[in-house]
Amino acid sequence: MANRMAQLIQDDGHCVFMPIDHGYFQGPTRMLENPRRTLEPLLPYSDAVFVTRGVLRSSIDPGNTKPIVLRVSGGTSMVGGDLANEAITTSMEEAIRLNVSAVGLSVFIGSDYEHQTLTNLSRLVNEGEQYGMPVMAVTAVGREMEKRDARYLGLCCRIAAELGAKVVKTYWCEDFEKVVEGCPVPVIMAGGPQVDTELEVLEFVDDGMQRGAIGVNLGRNIWQNEHPVPMIRAIRQIVHEGASAGEAHELFQTLKAESN
Repeated sequence: MANRMAQLIQDDGHCVFMPIDHGYFQGPTRMLENPRRTLEPLLPYSDAVFVTRGVLRSSIDPGNTKPIVLRVSGGTSMVGGDLANEAITTSMEEAIRLNVSAVGLSVFIGSDYEHQTLTNLSRLVNEGEQYGMPVMAVTAVGREMEKRDARYLGLCCRIAAELGAKVVKTYWCEDFEKVVEGCPVPVIMAGGPQVDTELEVLEFVDDGMQRGAIGVNLGRNIWQNEHPVPMIRAIRQIVHEGASAGEAHELFQTLKAESN
């Protein structure tokens, strides 16, 4: 368990995860139609990849040395009735066969399927403890974006930690320190509010790190950007080097100019 966690969280205590699991409920998401092509240039700057078993097998070479966090929940889609109606879709034995460093699933607290997804988490933690496999809980909100506030997310993160998650992925929000302070396991930012500029993304990443997050799990803010490599490198500068949003934005602009 400790060895797998050390693969994910770097020596400085921070991490940059690259999620490309969106297709499990969204299908061919914009700029992720070809996962291999999207991921390839970003892989050198990612500390770990969050991915489903299907895309792991089809789009990531076996020689890849980056740790894998395996998405093991699903069973719903954007065109279905309720995104919260998830089940565990991949066995712990399969995760071990794929040699992953952690498994991850979503919990939908406050939804009609709260009990189901929380017992999914509990069952996965029980199985993970038998094999030394960490579990990352994702505090999903489905289509209800208005739920992204400190009180709700703090509740979600604490419950996930209480049930045994080793790390929790949640959204950035105002007063983010309240979320972190109430959660006894590391918290990773999944994203933030809908923003229009790279600087605004870097600002909420900077703010979240200052308020206690150990890192980020950002996908669309990176690979849907017109300049994904400069973007991930700017985010890494905040996460791993303690740069400010302004300093990271300067790096982004420099790398962007060099790539044109």
